Amino acid sequence: MNNNDWKENFIKNKVTDCYLLKIPKIKDRRGNLAVIENNQLPFDMKRVYYLYDVPAGAYRGGHAHKAQNELLIAVSGSFEVRINDGQTIKKIILNRPDRGLLIPVGIWRDLKDFSQGSVCLVLNSGAFDEDDYIRQFEDFQHLKNQINA
Repeated sequence: MNNNDWKENFIKNKVTDCYLLKIPKIKDRRGNLAVIENNQLPFDMKRVYYLYDVPAGAYRGGHAHKAQNELLIAVSGSFEVRINDGQTIKKIILNRPDRGLLIPVGIWRDLKDFSQGSVCLVLNSGAFDEDDYIRQFEDFQHLKNQINA
């Protein structure tokens, strides 16, 4: 990725660009089935991972992506997601396996208050790349403030 290719989307995305995506559910007396296919997402899935056994009081996230989009799903239990675009902060409780929170590039996220036994499934648009992460909130604010100035 060119050194500045990521900045346009990073800069323009706001908390209002994050939204809950309804995941199709097939009801069956034997148990429900949720299906997610690439054509349902505004990005191609390249990586899937999940968070589990998060200790009480711990938090996850604490970063923004330069070029990768994510969909977060509480497949079990619940947790809070705090999203921040440098000007607006919004808190969302994820607690339904048939709803996922779409987070585009340039949005800071913190996940906390995981219920016991909760599992957060993450669908990501890219393979792991440490250079894609902004891990210091001050760096994130600096980038957003440059743009919003």
